[in-house]
Amino acid sequence: MNRAKHIAIIMDGNGRWAELQGKKRVKGHEAGAKVVKNITTYCSNSKDIERLTLYAFSTENWKRPRLEVEFLMKLLEKYLKNELPVYLENNVRFEPIGDIRAFSKSLQKTIKMVEEKTAHCDGLVQSLALNYGSQNEIIRAVNSLKNTKEDITETMLSNALDCKHDVDLLIRTGGDHRLSNYLLWQAAYAELFFTDALWPDFTPSDLEKIIKKFNKVERRFGGLK
Repeated sequence: MNRAKHIAIIMDGNGRWAELQGKKRVKGHEAGAKVVKNITTYCSNSKDIERLTLYAFSTENWKRPRLEVEFLMKLLEKYLKNELPVYLENNVRFEPIGDIRAFSKSLQKTIKMVEEKTAHCDGLVQSLALNYGSQNEIIRAVNSLKNTKEDITETMLSNALDCKHDVDLLIRTGGDHRLSNYLLWQAAYAELFFTDALWPDFTPSDLEKIIKKFNKVERRFGGLK
């Protein structure tokens, strides 16, 4: 039976969820933040799940309306400060991925603070992909290796990436069927699951059902078995 040791999720549908209820898009992001807490807590209590990587803010999300981007930055900082006790209580280590240099000094400080204060936790590792795009990640990794005199190997490139762990199970909520520049290298042999549920409606029960389906998949990794 498979083990979903590393689960990655594209958390899509916050804005649409709010619009369907006649609310401002920001209300969807607030509801989505609560789901992040619920899903992270569920995963922290699983003996099989070791890593949970969540697509929180992409390199392309800067194209959104300025007020929405500003709200997302404030929401992220508030979320991290509020969730620090939850991380510690559930023995969750926080490891951000992405290029956070584009964020405000205050937000960068909060991100690093939570990372440092949870560094001793040895349970679930939760990564938020922040100002993250897989193409950007790969380019930065290649640039870090460009002065290497030997031929670059898969292992060398993998170790130079923000996320150094292969994904077992990649889930996208919201009904779309694309990867949106997310963990393209790490998800080379991930099992992909798509659900029409918008992220604020996604529950631990939904995740559990997907994991049960994943457990039954025959993973061949390019071979016959």
